[in-house]
Amino acid sequence: MQDLQAKADLVYRELVALHGFNQLVPRREPMHELISTMLSHQTTEANEERGYQNLRATFPTWEAILAAPVEAVAEAIKPANYAPAKANNIQAALAKILAERGEISIDFLAELSTEAAMAWLTGLRGVGPKTASLVLLFCFSKPILPVDTHVHRVSQRLGLVKAKTPTEAHEILWQLLPHDAEWLFNYHVALLRHGQRICLAKRPRCNQCPLTAQCLWYQANQAE
Repeated sequence: MQDLQAKADLVYRELVALHGFNQLVPRREPMHELISTMLSHQTTEANEERGYQNLRATFPTWEAILAAPVEAVAEAIKPANYAPAKANNIQAALAKILAERGEISIDFLAELSTEAAMAWLTGLRGVGPKTASLVLLFCFSKPILPVDTHVHRVSQRLGLVKAKTPTEAHEILWQLLPHDAEWLFNYHVALLRHGQRICLAKRPRCNQCPLTAQCLWYQANQAE
């Protein structure tokens, strides 16, 4: 474990140096973050944003989204792909938030422990560990790591985790990495950018990577 922790720290330092350090400040209001992240599954950032903006232009309030026919919600978020399923999940999540809290707001999560907040969010339909951890880290500075396909792929190739899915990798990385919100935020952003720009799924640009000496995938597939 100590060797892996030291390796994770090296990965953090190298990739933050390459991709830049970021201050952890909320980028969006919590409900915006939650619904946008639900829309982000299996689509591009551009299509996620188009779907969200269409949704809010069509239904200016959360209550209006909840009261609308599900087909109308699906039509509004169509650019984000898988619209019928996402529309059902969004309305179910809004309904549960309203029923349990008396208003459509998740600001109360700021007062909960990370574990309690994770448990509450993942109790919403369509909200898994990645979505919940992203909302909690980005909006409330809770010390937790969102693991998407890029973070999973880079961590897997480097040999930090052995996990078939991002969900499986989530718990492993949680045990391995420091429980510091700003550190985890920058680890997430650095590995996300690395996966998007250099450690690509099909043709990784290993000649641009500072971590080839530490990368198990490179040693097995590219090293001469």
